[in-house]
Amino acid sequence: MIINEIQVNQSVTLKILKIGDANIIFEAMNNNRMFLRKWLPFVDATKTVSDTQAFVKSIVDDIERRQEVFTLWYNNEFAGLLGLKDIDYLNHKLEFGYWLIEKMCGKGIMSNAVEKLIGFCHDELGMNRIQIKCAVGNNKSVAIPKRLGFTFEGIERAGEKYGNKYFDLEVYSLLKKEWI
Repeated sequence: MIINEIQVNQSVTLKILKIGDANIIFEAMNNNRMFLRKWLPFVDATKTVSDTQAFVKSIVDDIERRQEVFTLWYNNEFAGLLGLKDIDYLNHKLEFGYWLIEKMCGKGIMSNAVEKLIGFCHDELGMNRIQIKCAVGNNKSVAIPKRLGFTFEGIERAGEKYGNKYFDLEVYSLLKKEWI
């Protein structure tokens, strides 16, 4: 991917993840640990900034480009991450994954960013299918694909491991012909 930044609207910007972002991501995660840990299995395993540095390095060094991650900024303040996961260029499909820190919720930030990125993925990357998976019960996360016209496909049983248990995941998709 050649793009470094996507201006979503006057307040929201997506910037491609860089090695130098690790500190701000860790700080935001650490300061929002209790809020984020309810739905994000990696939060408890992220104990130091070096854990976040290793994550960022794994994304930046991904030579197969099966994922791209953007930092999300609201009025020049870090708000969260929005990533393209499991990019399949052969079959023209990918999955979105995202999170916001607590004080950034309820402002339309993620809905606007996801909406902008849908158009980018269809138009610039040639993707036909975009998928979003959300843990059953994570109503704030589920509201985004619902709001943006994704189709509910069903439940992926025990789709994500979280500690000693598994979350069932609601699966949503949006095809290019449905977006146009």
